[in-house]
Amino acid sequence: MRETPEELKELQALLDASLSRSTSHLRSIISSERTLTAEQLTGVLTGMCTLALSTVTAKGEPRISGVDGHFLHGKWHFGTARNAAKARHLAARPAVSAAHMRGEELGVFTHGTVEILNPQDGEPAADWPDLLAYFKDFYGDDAFDWDKDVVYYRLHPHWTAVYASDVAKLTAASHP
Repeated sequence: MRETPEELKELQALLDASLSRSTSHLRSIISSERTLTAEQLTGVLTGMCTLALSTVTAKGEPRISGVDGHFLHGKWHFGTARNAAKARHLAARPAVSAAHMRGEELGVFTHGTVEILNPQDGEPAADWPDLLAYFKDFYGDDAFDWDKDVVYYRLHPHWTAVYASDVAKLTAASHP
């Protein structure tokens, strides 16, 4: 877990607020017994988690693709090729939805906007050196030309909901 106490507090506030303003239908599925706390969530979302990421074209049409998601400091981080269609979509329209699902046992659903962490023609995010070290450690230092080939994003959520079918089993598996 890489989250600070303040990041956990912010994530918990987001989870609580998101669920409280959700529809009654969603609240009938994601009850207090079928969700995770911020601390539990950060213990479960370790390493790389495949995300289904939804962007929008210039014509307003939705597009979905898969990305490697890393849940760091209470937020999703992901990358793609600088010349990918999703990179063009995100540059023009930074609103996204993302879902991470593990069968019927876990679903993490997020809506928000992205921040470019390593813009090609601009200053990187203040924490980019630390994030880059994490990504290089995970993928390998020579996996990409990290300056030219890939662009990384942080998803700033305005809504996140978590479904867990069996909280005890899921959290026990993350803390053997």
